[in-house]
Amino acid sequence: MGSTETTVDKDDRASGSNGSRGDGHDLAGLEAGLDALDTVHTRRTPLRETLVQKVLPPVIAVALVLAVWQILVWAKVTDTYKLPPPGDVWQEVVNAWDQGTLLDYIWTSVSRGLLGFLLALVIGTPLGLLVARVRFVRAAIGPILSGLQSLPSVAWVPPAVIWLGLNDSMMYAVILLGAVPSIANGLVSGVDQVPPLFLRAGRTLGATGLRGTWHIVMPAALPGYLAGLKQGWAFSWRSLMAAEIIASSPDLGIGLGQLLEAGRTNSSMSQVFLAIFLILLVGIAIDLLIFSPLERRVLRGRGLLVKS
Repeated sequence: MGSTETTVDKDDRASGSNGSRGDGHDLAGLEAGLDALDTVHTRRTPLRETLVQKVLPPVIAVALVLAVWQILVWAKVTDTYKLPPPGDVWQEVVNAWDQGTLLDYIWTSVSRGLLGFLLALVIGTPLGLLVARVRFVRAAIGPILSGLQSLPSVAWVPPAVIWLGLNDSMMYAVILLGAVPSIANGLVSGVDQVPPLFLRAGRTLGATGLRGTWHIVMPAALPGYLAGLKQGWAFSWRSLMAAEIIASSPDLGIGLGQLLEAGRTNSSMSQVFLAIFLILLVGIAIDLLIFSPLERRVLRGRGLLVKS
């Protein structure tokens, strides 16, 4: 009898030991699986693959547009003065480059747009935080910001000219009125999407007031804020072009909007197309050089984009 009990006790201890050992293996496997999920496999993208995936598609798209454009000119779907051939527009580019005015056109507008956007950023960011965090301010100003965002920027040009005259201050005023509401509303939207758990955890750790705003609210609201910045730049650029088209003066220099209006005044469609293409080119370049890298960095920091 005693020997039987001893045998049973040994079996129980053995099974318990095996169970503990099995639990240990399960935990190790679980940890390994979690580590595998957290691990981001990185590799350097070959130059050929980069060219094929990122450079070739837009080049093909531009080539197709030019081909269709030239075919329409050959088919004489309309008069040449209404739809000039691509060669005439290219000749406008060559002439502007030879005269040394091409880069001046671009820099005049880009410098105004970037400076105006930076001013809108300085004003729109604290305004957005104030609207998002203070209920009374949100109830008072929130609807006004939404209304201003939906108001066409061109509507601000006549009053700005009357108030400030034909000068750069008028241009910046129009840019601010177009961009500040978008930046502020984007930040408000981002703050509204911050999980309350983040705020409670921040308060528990002592991150309150400005410290909580800087370390908790702003990082968590970054995706919405970045979307507001991107939209704010679009409004800045559109507002500037509207101001340059309507308010032309020798004292203001010649930007892309003034170039577009000059082409209309001179009935030169090749010059009009040149201005349109330059405006489009600047918009694409700003997005590719500034906002796209910022978006990739934010997504990568949140584990939503694999490094390549």
